Amino acid sequence: QVQLVESGGGLVQPGGSLRLSCAGFGLTFSQSNMGWFRQAPGNEREFVAAISWIGGRIYYADSVKGRFTISRDNTKNTMYLQMDSLKPEDTAVYYCAGQSRGGYDNARSYAYWGQGTQVTVSS
Repeated sequence: QVQLVESGGGLVQPGGSLRLSCAGFGLTFSQSNMGWFRQAPGNEREFVAAISWIGGRIYYADSVKGRFTISRDNTKNTMYLQMDSLKPEDTAVYYCAGQSRGGYDNARSYAYWGQGTQVTVSS
């Protein structure tokens, strides 16, 4: 059974930082293209960042480019999202997604999802 488990969410002030982690179980993590998505109340799930299975290709949504950094450690079956200069509009539930078979920014192309972790940016 495949499981993706996110951690690292929380409450942070504007301008602050958080680091999300996504641990993968039951899948060949090192051969899986992975991504991060987020969903705010009343909004559709949106693409945040993606990383290819070996880490050679990285993509970001324009809204987070220059502030967020995606990375992975295949020896630990873990993906990360370093979030800096956080803004109130970054508030959302953040989801880890695994094993993309198509468009890296298309949620429908991912086979597996984590349960989500809440990120709240507020003073």
